[in-house]
Amino acid sequence: MEFTGKTVLITGASSGIGRELALRISKDGAKLILLARRKNLLEALSAQITGNGGSSVFYECDVSDRNNVRKVFGEIANKHGNINAAILNSGVSARTSLETVDSKIAEVTFNINVMGLIYCVEALTGSILKTPPSIIAGVSSLADGRGFPKSGFYCASKAAASIYLESLRIELAQKGIKVITIKPGFVKTPMTDKNEFEMPFIMPVDKAVEIIYNGLVKEKRIIQFPFPIVFGTYLLKLLPNSLFDFFALKHLKQIGNTKGQT
Repeated sequence: MEFTGKTVLITGASSGIGRELALRISKDGAKLILLARRKNLLEALSAQITGNGGSSVFYECDVSDRNNVRKVFGEIANKHGNINAAILNSGVSARTSLETVDSKIAEVTFNINVMGLIYCVEALTGSILKTPPSIIAGVSSLADGRGFPKSGFYCASKAAASIYLESLRIELAQKGIKVITIKPGFVKTPMTDKNEFEMPFIMPVDKAVEIIYNGLVKEKRIIQFPFPIVFGTYLLKLLPNSLFDFFALKHLKQIGNTKGQT
């Protein structure tokens, strides 16, 4: 897909991968529709894109709120017409504590990482838009393959997102809509800056965005990186449960017991 002259919607565009991806795609002459909860950051990003000669508009939107998503997407449909590509990037991370399981953290994590994805897809492919986008790309994670210690909510939510996108890819192919799953490893963003554990092969956000951008242009079914983490997670899936438990417990003892956070 060439982005020149296309209308591209990006959720979670206020920071991290979403922000840098918006800046990268804007260089191609695309019209950007930026969504996130933090209006002040969206406004600054939109001004930067416009100042660089690009075209963008922004909407404050909480993807975990179905009514809010439907309202915002309705406004977008009325003012901007059809969307050519949608990059559903909104997401949060969560760390859990050994002392307690906080269901509120689980609700926030699943509502944004899973239900937020579903609400946006519902709006994109339902009755709100006259013509659905030709490409829907959803951001999951390479953490979707196993239940890593203290990341159960995050891993489970990303596993759900990956499986949902896979199913969607097959279903929507019949309507001529291509679904792309984006599965990064560790990328240096404000979300990963708060992690207290070692993040192997962590990648600068600009390098990660270039990989994602090229994968979108090539319309790859799955965009996953970096290779060492891709290969490592593949091997972890093949490990017998007893071996995985052994290595995971060893890792848990190394990172210690810290309080949960989002």
